[in-house]
Amino acid sequence: MKTRCQWAKSELMIQYHDTEWGVPLHDDGKLFEFLTLDAFQAGLSWEIILRKRENFRKALDNFDPEKISRYTKTKVEKLMNDPGIVRNRLKIESTVSNAVAFLEVRKEFGSFDGYIWDFAGGNPIVNTFKFLDEIPSCTPESEIMSKDLKKRGFRFVGSTICYAFMQAAGMVNDHTLDCFRYREVLP
Repeated sequence: MKTRCQWAKSELMIQYHDTEWGVPLHDDGKLFEFLTLDAFQAGLSWEIILRKRENFRKALDNFDPEKISRYTKTKVEKLMNDPGIVRNRLKIESTVSNAVAFLEVRKEFGSFDGYIWDFAGGNPIVNTFKFLDEIPSCTPESEIMSKDLKKRGFRFVGSTICYAFMQAAGMVNDHTLDCFRYREVLP
């Protein structure tokens, strides 16, 4: 039996933990997906978001920022009536404005990846936590990221959301030391 981070308990969470969480991610489309899902997760459990992930993919055109940036009020209303996703108007509207901001960042920096990874110094930050309760909810890096994203027009990107994004996208390795994935995702 493999030792995992303590939060990976259900089958869905175990699959996510074992295959995605903490793996350094450099694909702009996936980075936008993770940023979007982390924003929708605010105030909810990650498992709820994972259960709705495929519905989000369908409803949000596979997280295509080009398409999402052109969503109209009619499309926002359609999303508000979609029981397969989190129906929070502010989060849905922020997804549209975040897509616009994302495209602007990509235009300015050549890629969102090139921009966002600067907040981790270009490489994953490797932590050495033994226990789940040692892992912070935010860090100085996530504070700086949050402020810069907000300055660029992003919404639902507070420091805690940014840190969850950094963990998911492998910008930090927060697998606990006893977790089998800790060594597997080391740079």
